Amino acid sequence: MTATGRTLSTTAVPSRRRRRPLLHYVRRGILYLVVALGGAVSMVPFGWAFLSSGKAPNEIVNYPPTFWPQENLFVENYRQIWVEAPFLLWIRNSAIVTSLTLIGAIASASVVAYSFARFEFPGRNAWFFLMLSTMMLPGEVTLIPSYLIFKTLGWVDSFKPLIVPAWFGGGAFNIFLLRQFYMTIPRDLDEAAEIDGANPLTVFLKVLLPLTKPAIATAAALGFISSWNNFMGPLIYLNNPDRFTAVLGLRYFMQGTTSAQLSAGPPKDHLLMAASIVVALPCLTLFFVAQKYFVQGIVTTGLKG
Repeated sequence: MTATGRTLSTTAVPSRRRRRPLLHYVRRGILYLVVALGGAVSMVPFGWAFLSSGKAPNEIVNYPPTFWPQENLFVENYRQIWVEAPFLLWIRNSAIVTSLTLIGAIASASVVAYSFARFEFPGRNAWFFLMLSTMMLPGEVTLIPSYLIFKTLGWVDSFKPLIVPAWFGGGAFNIFLLRQFYMTIPRDLDEAAEIDGANPLTVFLKVLLPLTKPAIATAAALGFISSWNNFMGPLIYLNNPDRFTAVLGLRYFMQGTTSAQLSAGPPKDHLLMAASIVVALPCLTLFFVAQKYFVQGIVTTGLKG
């Protein structure tokens, strides 16, 4: 090979190497742009609700609609939602229901998932797939039977129908998520603990459970959002306004703020928007605080069978 040929061959490789990173960055840039646009579009309803929460009652129904409030009533509107309705009481009720539901769901799902992941018993896989099949069952199918059971028990108009079911299994998705995470943990850790005299309960509490923080954080975040935003359950089981959750209490701002106005009161959409922003803040705050564990739990869960 001549000197010229060697020169061409040695300069061609760096040229190709320079082209690959450029194409890679272009693709990544396009991907980030698409994701950013998607995120911006998804934030439009939230942004519109926030701006509407600072408008006057007559301005919010004007057509064509105004983007920015003509009168800055943010402070007044957010003050009124606490004055005209027992909104603080409803938020406290939501906090109680969500906290107890979350504790029960995570505790029971962790135990059930540990059983499916580590114990050998007849029909284990069949029972696991049967449990997974319940995820395809719409909640409306069990709505009437559940209501009749809770009515017979005398639990209607209390928090029990919203809390107690979470303590029995914690939900099929939580069991699946935690079980898959347990399956990725080597059994050598269990065996080492058993050699030191640990029983299955000790292995679960001292060895496996501390290693499942990402999966537990993921299940907790999803469970918090689901329980906090639950509307159908409180609507069916809660009749006394003093027991309403925050999400259920939002309907008061649609038709009035007192029981006498509930059916004939004037719409107060500006207060509804302000109350909706307050109700959404805990979920948004939780996601931004726990997003590290949330993403880590989704990535590391795996699909090991």
